[in-house]
Amino acid sequence: MKSEYDFSKGKRGAVIPAPKGKTRITIRIDDDILDWFRNQVESAGGGNYQTLINNALREHITHQQEPIEVILRRVVHEELQNAAQ
Repeated sequence: MKSEYDFSKGKRGAVIPAPKGKTRITIRIDDDILDWFRNQVESAGGGNYQTLINNALREHITHQQEPIEVILRRVVHEELQNAAQ
């Protein structure tokens, strides 16, 4: 190990840039919520809890935009499929 290092050409910021279509942010999430997502990933045998959070947010947004008729049709269809099994 050196006694001194030269950081004069160092750059601040993320070591690995975010992929296209992704934005790196800092967010505060309640511990119990984050633990739940991490446990889901662990129970599934691996994966990325951030992807699960992203998917949950996307699903919420999608369902918020669905007309009630579409939701009702989907629920009735699912119930009929479950009843037939």
